[in-house]
Amino acid sequence: MEQGLTGLIGGSGLGDVLVGKIEDAKFHDVKTPFGKPSDRIMIGKIGKKRVAFINRHGPGHKLSPSEVPYAANIFALKKLGAHTVIATCAVGSLRAQIRPGELVIVDQFIDRTFRRQNTFFDGYGAVHTEMAQPTCNRLGNIIAEAAKKLDVRTHRKGTYVGIEGPTFSTRAESLMHRIWGGDLIGMTAMPEAKLAREAQMCYSLVALVSDYDCWKPQKKKRGKQELLREIIGNLQRASGNCFELIKAVLANKHEMVCEDCDCRQSLDLAVWTDPKAITAAQKKKVAILFK
Repeated sequence: MEQGLTGLIGGSGLGDVLVGKIEDAKFHDVKTPFGKPSDRIMIGKIGKKRVAFINRHGPGHKLSPSEVPYAANIFALKKLGAHTVIATCAVGSLRAQIRPGELVIVDQFIDRTFRRQNTFFDGYGAVHTEMAQPTCNRLGNIIAEAAKKLDVRTHRKGTYVGIEGPTFSTRAESLMHRIWGGDLIGMTAMPEAKLAREAQMCYSLVALVSDYDCWKPQKKKRGKQELLREIIGNLQRASGNCFELIKAVLANKHEMVCEDCDCRQSLDLAVWTDPKAITAAQKKKVAILFK
């Protein structure tokens, strides 16, 4: 277990960018009680900071959002010693003021996923973690401060609607998500953020806006290939901006790991089951989460 390690989770766009940007990289196969992670975890340096990076969709973007082993990914990062995680993902915008190519520091979620393992504690007992503030405010402020020094429009807040996928929303669903108060839509941040909270990790999500969701009619009729090129171009631009942001975050004076943060005590009052009813084997299986 390595101290002072910052976890990075790369999604669509940034996942492939980060692979070639981490110095002195070594790959680690990590075994977990929750199966194999998406890929080997790369430990190395960005600037002077040590990072542990995992590509959420695996080599060649093989894993669909429903197939990503979220529990294994989070558990593996915690096992290696990461107590802080900066995750990234591609999203569609549900708001006119959040434009393609921009970045959003997500602070809230609406979870519409239903096919995924969303807790480490099935079979263990009744464990109820607080999720009123589902991302780390301290870490979000550090990212926002770093963004001010860059020529990158970064929104400090945004509500992410997580859908199961793999198909995109209907227009009726997209309009409903706007009425609900959603700002962004994606398929991969849930249950990742919930599992990070159960693992007592400081978690922040930087969303890369690739396009407007289908609530917004297109101004002109365009061919599929033209539209795809535009979306890929927006995602590439946002990915480059996000990498510069991550570099700036890791280069600043703030400590990335804060053991006094509330996120690091999220299990203190969460276990409602009588300890006598939890077996030694069950406790051993998830012991890393309580550290």
